[in-house]
Parts: sequence; C-alpha cells; structure tokens
Amino acid sequence: MFTGIVQATCEVVSINNATGLKTFEIAMTPELTQGLVTGASVANNGVCLTATKILNDKVFFDVMEETLAVTNLGNTNVGDRINIERSLTFGSEIGGHILSGHVHTLATVKAVSNTDEHYNIELQVNPQWMNYIFYKGFVGINGCSLTVGKLTDNGFMLHLIPETLKLTNLDDCTVGSRINIEIDSQTQVIVDTVERILANKQLA
Repeated sequence: MFTGIVQATCEVVSINNATGLKTFEIAMTPELTQGLVTGASVANNGVCLTATKILNDKVFFDVMEETLAVTNLGNTNVGDRINIERSLTFGSEIGGHILSGHVHTLATVKAVSNTDEHYNIELQVNPQWMNYIFYKGFVGINGCSLTVGKLTDNGFMLHLIPETLKLTNLDDCTVGSRINIEIDSQTQVIVDTVERILANKQLA
C-alpha cells in the first residue's frame, strides 16, 4: 500500500524487451534504496511493481504485458522520469490518502495552463469513471495523491502548487499525455453500494 506522497522522480536508465514483459532499470538515490530488498513493492507512476534486482542504486522491475497495456508505462522511454514511492510502513506519517498501486484507467491531458498565478492541468477520462470523481475528492495521478478541482463534462481540473511540480513528473505533461489514474477505493465502494441498493429497490 502507498500514500500518494511521491518521494522522488527517477530516470529510466534502460528498458529490456522479453517475451511477455519489459524490464525497467530505474536509477534511484541511496536514500530510496536503503533497506530495499528484492521482492519489495515500489510504486512507479502509481503502479505497484516488484523489485526483481537491486544493483548499485539501480533497481529493476519486470512489467507484464497487461500492465503495459493499461498504464502509461507502456509508453515510457529511456530517459523519462518516473514518480517513485516506497511502500507504506507502519508508524509513517500519511500525508496523502491510501493507494493500492492498481491503476483503474488512463486519463488524457486535454489542456495545460501555466501562468505566473497558477499551473492547471485539465484531464479527460472515460465517462464510466466520472461516477467516482468528485469536486474536492481524492484521486491518484501518476501515483501522486491530489485533490480534484473543477469538474467538466468528461473530466476534471488539477490545480498544482510549485512543490508538487518540483517533486513529481507532472510538469512534464503536455496536451495528449497519458496519465495513470487510481480512484479512491472508499469512494468506489460507497458509490457502488448506493447504486446497488437503488437498483434493488427499483426491482422490488
């Protein structure tokens, strides 16, 4: 499990293709690799991946075809920056919200507005996921816990502060970029439960 508080953006050093998967080599800092062991879970752009090898602060992750197909890791290239978060440990401060590292869908960047006063990103998502996205609610964006801004017909706005831009790769976003989205699990449970109860009442 994760908190959505990105610890660093790390460079993709190499991507090796194999049958049914790709192996990503990520250059991390000594602080991030301290205590990290093979088999540990690490969020890469919000995707929970297993560390398969650790070598001189380079960490290797095998990414299966399904994950490549449903997340933006499938479009990742050598030299790209990846948002990294180590898994949650008991006793740690939770500054974001609980994330599982299981991406629900991809959003497309529809617009970016960067002025002296603000940095806004407008995202477009499949309409079926808008049932779980609420103004001022939580959502995981490339593994970063963020608050939903204004809702649009088929998406929502993000209003980013300089600190978020400094610590994540969201300032790399351009129109057309694909972003990993993890909706809040508690919100999904509540919405699905209410919809099921209402549907049952209509059938009764």
